[in-house]
Amino acid sequence: MNDATRRGLRTAVQTLCTLLAALPLLAKDPGIADVPALAGLVAFATALSRLMAVPAVEELLPPWLRRKGPHDARN
Repeated sequence: MNDATRRGLRTAVQTLCTLLAALPLLAKDPGIADVPALAGLVAFATALSRLMAVPAVEELLPPWLRRKGPHDARN
């Protein structure tokens, strides 16, 4: 699997997790009162992407989601 495909899959997984967290909010009619909740979802998505970049977490991910590092010569 090439690097562009792997990055796309990581982004799709992160987006799916964020949308699953947002489902209760999106199920009802969002209004101005939901702005703090939406900001929290953006923070959640940011934290999730930063968390997936941590080397210890990277090792826990399935191989098809891991970034290729200098130690990994395989595709």
